Amino acid sequence: MKTKILLTGKNGQLGDDLQHMLPRLGDVVATDREHLDLGRPDEIRRVIREVRPAFIVNAAAYAAVDQAESDESAARAINTEAPAVLAEEAKKIGAALIHYSTDYVFDGAKNLPYNEDDQPNPINVYGMTKLAGEQGIRNSGVDHLIFRTAWLYSTRGKNFLLTILRLATQREELRIVRDQIGAPTWSREIASATVKTLEQIYTGTDGTVAWAERSGTYHMTAGGKTNWHELTEEILEEAAQMPNTAAWFRAATGGKELLTRRVIPITTAEYRTAARRPRASEGRSPLGRPDLAPAFGPAPRVQELCIVPPAL
Repeated sequence: MKTKILLTGKNGQLGDDLQHMLPRLGDVVATDREHLDLGRPDEIRRVIREVRPAFIVNAAAYAAVDQAESDESAARAINTEAPAVLAEEAKKIGAALIHYSTDYVFDGAKNLPYNEDDQPNPINVYGMTKLAGEQGIRNSGVDHLIFRTAWLYSTRGKNFLLTILRLATQREELRIVRDQIGAPTWSREIASATVKTLEQIYTGTDGTVAWAERSGTYHMTAGGKTNWHELTEEILEEAAQMPNTAAWFRAATGGKELLTRRVIPITTAEYRTAARRPRASEGRSPLGRPDLAPAFGPAPRVQELCIVPPAL
């Protein structure tokens, strides 16, 4: 009998990649909000008890950082309470939980890259709810992997790459933050690394598993470093060479011509948001140099990670 896997958030950019890769490990029951509303604890319990997976991969999250400041209850329901319930139910049936977190659990005040043992200190509601979700998983005693990542992009969904391509068809000038560094990380690399890690844990034809020394929290991003301004320039340079026949590229641009001629660097202080962002929430990253997207070309070299929004 094949291993049964429960995946949440299948329509997100990471969830979509996981949905295509996880079948290497077993039979995947992939859910979205319509089939599993993480804001309803009783529904979470019901689905887990019906599916009885060997492990759960939680790729769902409340990721609207600024909106979370005024909608904390919704952010807490998805980012804090749901992971705790997933962990509790997984523990009851002997399943493991794979969960994705964020560098927003740090305040960005450290001048060196963050490692997994550094003390978190989130400075916005999103980071607070994600950290509380991590703690709920750990407190449950369930076998788990918590992967903290950042600057995710894909050729679908909502992300920096697609936002820049859309705005480049509307504006001749973009004003982008330059004083923040980070590691643009392709969601497909995160999905691939997740599956490879699980392949190492689930060993042997008898389904033997090896969680004892592997449960824990890990930083998982691309390697190298850049900033939002440099990344924008790289995106536009590569976009100028892209054939308009690529379906994802046409969807991002609406088939329109790129108009942007100037990318103006600005500071974080010049761009105000509802939620405070960590100025330099850097972390070690094991994945290596990423690609911006299939057939899109290489990203700038990256070494550290942080998240801060561009001023668009």
